Amino acid sequence: MSTAQILFLIFSAVVVAAAVMVVLSRRIMRAALWLVLALFGVALIFALLDASFFAVVQVLVYVGAIATLLIFAIMLTRGVMDDSKAQLNRGWPFALLVCLGLFGGLVYILSQWNRFNSAAPALPQDAYDLTLFGLALTSPDGYLVAFEAASVLLLAAMVGAIYLALEKRGN
Repeated sequence: MSTAQILFLIFSAVVVAAAVMVVLSRRIMRAALWLVLALFGVALIFALLDASFFAVVQVLVYVGAIATLLIFAIMLTRGVMDDSKAQLNRGWPFALLVCLGLFGGLVYILSQWNRFNSAAPALPQDAYDLTLFGLALTSPDGYLVAFEAASVLLLAAMVGAIYLALEKRGN
């Protein structure tokens, strides 16, 4: 195994472990901090795959903006931080069986695919051209609708957090 493969396995294990801790943490603030670690691990995987633009975007947008917004929303609603009740549902064994069944089904389907073990084709020369990427994000024929929908969703989350914070204070 090469060094890149070993690092990929380590980063992947950290991301999976942090994602599991997000789900299993009893305190929501700790879950948010585990989410930051998981998102940062994904950025490290992007960097390992030489997708430097996506690594920087992952750190700036997800770790820097969304996770910080989530942590501030948690801190604004202080009553949620004191909740230490069990976060697990009584039906978690059934959900675990369903998840394992879906995972097994996906592995089986992908293993039957004839291109599963083949190498990915080489990227074209202009694959890392950020001008083309920016035009695709802002073009009506590209990803403009998805880009704008994501911004509206983030705005709605921020307004909702402010509303919840003001409602708790009675203002």
